[in-house]
Amino acid sequence: MTDISSIGKSALEQYAPKPAEIKHKNELGKNEFLNLMIAQLNNQSPLEPQDNTAFVAQLAQFSSLEGITELNNSVGDIAGEFRSAQALQASAMVGRSVLVPVSSGTLPLGGTISGIAEVPNGSGNLTMKVYNKGGALVSQSDLGQNQVGDVKFTWNGRNNKGEPMPAGSYRIEVEGSFNGETEQVKSFLGANVDSVSIATDGGVKLNLVGQGSIAMSEVRQIF
Repeated sequence: MTDISSIGKSALEQYAPKPAEIKHKNELGKNEFLNLMIAQLNNQSPLEPQDNTAFVAQLAQFSSLEGITELNNSVGDIAGEFRSAQALQASAMVGRSVLVPVSSGTLPLGGTISGIAEVPNGSGNLTMKVYNKGGALVSQSDLGQNQVGDVKFTWNGRNNKGEPMPAGSYRIEVEGSFNGETEQVKSFLGANVDSVSIATDGGVKLNLVGQGSIAMSEVRQIF
């Protein structure tokens, strides 16, 4: 006499994912779920048939699994369309200037570097300091007293002697006096967008001239 439980076990093993399949798929899909449920019904013990409540519960699980699968596919499609739209919008920024949270700016020949300093508290005095690639201080300017908020600043590209500096990369720091102590405040400098790329995680990156890449979400202002 054949053991009914052994038949059920064989059926389950028949529809269970093979080791080779598990390497490529670690999740139980809706088709596998349905096959296992049918195998369970075909091989249940006649003396102990499956309870209706349990069967309804399994059907509910199958319905939930199918709904979640469809929802994941829909969300994936929406995310793909959103990334495409984001990349298309970002492409319009090529050749434009943006304000980004970087410490260095690129001085064009005979040009200037502009930016914004975020003042968290009222400052008795703000000072802009400009350093060359070697770390030497080439210019220092007094920005005066400022209230909480954004403070615009511009370096004219000249050193403390009024001599024009060569084109290149310069680090700009803005310091403020807060409660008798000098602290550096967060600054945003202008940069030109050279190109746009899509990162491996699907995010849009702006490739800045002389600044590397930065996430589009970090752009403070476009001008």
